[in-house]
Amino acid sequence: MLSILLVTFPFFALVLAGYVAARRRLLPLEAIPGLNGFVLYFALPCMLYRFGASTPIAQLLDGSLVLVYLLCAVLMVTFTIAVTRTGPAGRIGWNDASFGALVAAFPNTGFMGVPLLVALLGAQAAGPAIVTITVDMVMTSSLCIALSRLDRADEHGAARAARMAFKGVVANPLPWSIVLGTLASAIHFALPTPLMGTVSLLADAASPVALFTIGAVLARSQINSVTRTPLADYVPVVLIKLVVHPLLVGSVGLGAIALGLPLGRFALTVVVLVAALPSASNVAMLAERFGADNGRIARIILLSTVLAFFSFSAAVAWLT
Repeated sequence: MLSILLVTFPFFALVLAGYVAARRRLLPLEAIPGLNGFVLYFALPCMLYRFGASTPIAQLLDGSLVLVYLLCAVLMVTFTIAVTRTGPAGRIGWNDASFGALVAAFPNTGFMGVPLLVALLGAQAAGPAIVTITVDMVMTSSLCIALSRLDRADEHGAARAARMAFKGVVANPLPWSIVLGTLASAIHFALPTPLMGTVSLLADAASPVALFTIGAVLARSQINSVTRTPLADYVPVVLIKLVVHPLLVGSVGLGAIALGLPLGRFALTVVVLVAALPSASNVAMLAERFGADNGRIARIILLSTVLAFFSFSAAVAWLT
């Protein structure tokens, strides 16, 4: 267990450093979008491209893995909305319930999971993790955005949400970097050495800057929150994320193997650990864009990140 904590501690320590820097205003809040932009549009796409290009194509096109993870995502969204909507007097509407479900089903795989899992399990862990990123960004996010519009009965609201979801996927550089990396792996394409050197420099910067930025984003969300959220509105979602999600993925994955699906044990271990990660920090920005309770989402992300230092490390100790 100590050896695992020695690996996981620096990752969570960088998140804490970003949080403290923003809370103490050592990092101006106005600078956070710039950090986020650097990670989202430069460093992280280069890291995902490099992993995709160096990963065997069979790992990136694992249909069994996609099926298992997507089924679990749909079950997570359905379960979380059901729990939330049957809460006290049904106070939480479809908009807030849907983004609560998204933050319960969408792990922080891009900013935290890929570098952390590679450090723990080796470079071969990147392939299954990249598959989950694609599912969450394209399918899970689109599903939850569509459900969030059920508070609006008019068709224009749903149609507008669908257009915004599609534009968000198209404008997001992460799926494109995964696609390009997969294509490079399939045709055995290698970038020219000077260009690959540039990509590698940006890729090496992705992990520390992304982790620091997570902490800063969480601090900014907490600073900007103007309402107090009851514990009952967000603590259950945190427990669903950190406990139910990995148990569900593990159970469905073992069931798929028992049924004869060609799902490797190592790939299943990786996606179970992906599910054990804290909630994705970018959901807070999505919630703000669609008018959901961003303060509630920020609290779920913050608490899941704090608790995941212990729960994720325990999951790694159990599975490896």
